[in-house]
Amino acid sequence: MTDALPADVSDTLQHTFTNTHMFKINPTRTPWRLLCALTAGTLTLPPTLSLQASPAMEQLFGILKAKGSLTQEEHDLLVSAMRADEAKSAAPAAAAPASASVLEKRVASQETKIKELESALSGTKGKVEELSASASPESISKKIADQASKVEHLEDVIAGTKGQLEELSKVTDNTSPTTMSKTDLDLLLADKWYERIKLRGYGQFRYESVLNQDGTLNVPNDSFASDAQTLGLRRGRMVLSGDVSQHLYMYLQADFFGNLSGTNAMQARDYYADISLDPAREFRVRLGQSKVPFGWSNLQSSQNRLALERPDALNSAVEGERDFGAYLMWAPYEIRNRFKDLVKMGLRGSGDYGVVAIGAFSGQGLNRADVNGQTHYAARVAYPFEFPNGQFFEVGIQGYTGKFVPTAARVGPVGGPTPTFNARGVDDQRVGVTAILFPQPFGLEAEWNWGQGPVLSQDMKTITSGDISGGYVQASYRHIFANQQELIPFARWQHSDGGRKFATNAPNNQVDEIGVGLRYMPYPEMELTLMYTHGSRTNTTTSTTAPAASQYKDVTADYIGLQAQLNF
Repeated sequence: MTDALPADVSDTLQHTFTNTHMFKINPTRTPWRLLCALTAGTLTLPPTLSLQASPAMEQLFGILKAKGSLTQEEHDLLVSAMRADEAKSAAPAAAAPASASVLEKRVASQETKIKELESALSGTKGKVEELSASASPESISKKIADQASKVEHLEDVIAGTKGQLEELSKVTDNTSPTTMSKTDLDLLLADKWYERIKLRGYGQFRYESVLNQDGTLNVPNDSFASDAQTLGLRRGRMVLSGDVSQHLYMYLQADFFGNLSGTNAMQARDYYADISLDPAREFRVRLGQSKVPFGWSNLQSSQNRLALERPDALNSAVEGERDFGAYLMWAPYEIRNRFKDLVKMGLRGSGDYGVVAIGAFSGQGLNRADVNGQTHYAARVAYPFEFPNGQFFEVGIQGYTGKFVPTAARVGPVGGPTPTFNARGVDDQRVGVTAILFPQPFGLEAEWNWGQGPVLSQDMKTITSGDISGGYVQASYRHIFANQQELIPFARWQHSDGGRKFATNAPNNQVDEIGVGLRYMPYPEMELTLMYTHGSRTNTTTSTTAPAASQYKDVTADYIGLQAQLNF
């Protein structure tokens, strides 16, 4: 057939038929392959199974001769050899007709494949003849080359698919981790959204001891700072998060040792979704239980914070830092990455809560439903600057307003006062400012807030809105050793004066403390913190047995804490 075509077309066809998986028939090599296959098959057959010169086998050799794969001499040689073998083993062959039948079935299978090959060759010849009749040799050559390229591409796809299937079996056997690299695993599972969900978390094992006190020390956000509890697991966080799609991001965080009324139990911390409104994800809506955008120290994860607990002045705005809400957030793509880099680089940033965030939240606190039908409204603006020398500096301003419904109980023994308040809630509003110089190596944090909030009156009979103010200043120095270990000494002073709205009866909380500490990271997955604190604070717990005059007293104390944090 190729003799009827121009030389370049004939060469292209010859190249195509000899280099694709479907048409590897080489007239000079096929006889030797057949002889080798015949010899190997003979050697591997059991001694009782002889090779029969059946009509089917002779037909196979005849077809190969007709196609030019065997010469007449080769054909005669193979048939003679088979007949000689048949004569030597006629008796065993007669005793094993079933084995001969199996061999004939194999030959029949090969005949079917040959017929399929002949059909494919016939179809290809027809296409080539059509090309030769309707186009120039140059166009024929180009089209054939294009078809060959497509075949090669298809072969690559098939080979890649087979490779992926082989690698997929290595992902997991449910008893050991994958043997695949992260890059290969991400590529293999790129189209499976549930495989993009990541699991991470941390645990904080803590020991604290009160060295001395002139009353009963009460630290609202640290139950370990007391004589009642000294050793335990402060936080046991596990986070599931990831991009479900291009527009939907999910974040779920649970605390397996959240302290609920003195009882350790699993507690929901976060459950929210970010819905991106544009392809670059610069605009997004956050729905669910998440951190309220007020206070840089509130937004900073406890995993990254240097001090053992947050400063009272900012944390008293939203104890637990979270509430049910809906927020619109915006930040340019570059700045979103900068927020994230401030955490990834070990600079202990607050994370990505947008350059601008506005929204509404319940106002009653973590895992608490709204009780007055009136939401709080919040807004925050923050921007992380990067100077030419690589130093990062973040400034921000935030505020919120709403009405908070406090919890009231009798003060003192029977007959003592039970505070009253407006059932629709008490005015609750604040504004705060933030300035953060990230530790490179020297760092400085400063935040302050002012406002109005629920506070117990002096006669303990009513809860009304009163003045609130306070903040903190913290200095640190980050030293990185040659082996990448880190040591960060720090010192913090904090002040707070105003009603603690989340405490029963919202008593006034006066805090003046200074703390010094060290955080040492021998490995990225382990952090050790030692912190000593001295100062005074109000005991904001309410007793129904102690006399009213002896409650809500200021206590001066010294206490020390040691924490081992494990990151995974």
